[in-house]
Amino acid sequence: MTHRALLYVWLVFCLSGGSTAVPLTPGATLLSGLSEYQGEMAGHGGSTARWPERQRAAGTLKLIITATVGASAEFYRLVDLDVRRREFIITMRETSVRADRLKEMKEELSRMNDEIAALKPVVRTQLAALRIQSDPEQRVEEAATRGLLSLALDSFASDGGRRGVEARSIKVGQFVVSDLGPFATVIAPDGRTFRCAIFGAAEEGAGIKCDPGT
Repeated sequence: MTHRALLYVWLVFCLSGGSTAVPLTPGATLLSGLSEYQGEMAGHGGSTARWPERQRAAGTLKLIITATVGASAEFYRLVDLDVRRREFIITMRETSVRADRLKEMKEELSRMNDEIAALKPVVRTQLAALRIQSDPEQRVEEAATRGLLSLALDSFASDGGRRGVEARSIKVGQFVVSDLGPFATVIAPDGRTFRCAIFGAAEEGAGIKCDPGT
């Protein structure tokens, strides 16, 4: 609990202007947190015995949500459902489950998927209100952040698995944002292409940097 309390205090400090050395933003920090959470879940996702690690990863993500988006019951619930879905899937895959119980679990999974689908539009509205950048010269970074957050929410708590080799794209205003995994590209209205990458870590605050392509 001490570590989590310190993490929360540090995030609030960083993202409220306590640190001006690097352009840390709530949007990029949340993106970093979502990425770290997915990585943790992938690393701990193959065994029922890794349940405590999955719970800790979810708790850390909720702290990052609180420090960036604010207290969001809907976003917290989305995280809880994602963890519960994973536990169900791992249990069904790794243990012998009675036929009647297996049927019940599949029905519960279907209900969870329905609830996830209903929660995502609410969380999307909350993310749309998130302060991204205040500098008008950083419109590319803002577009990249908003686009990547939208794509991250689409894939969160879904059956799609990890993204493949093909980029996932979304239009943000007049910008086209494509997620290529390690980095993203943004095509500006004038046709210029920018390569964007997240720097920093969720526990310390993160930012996004976009450079013109060659």
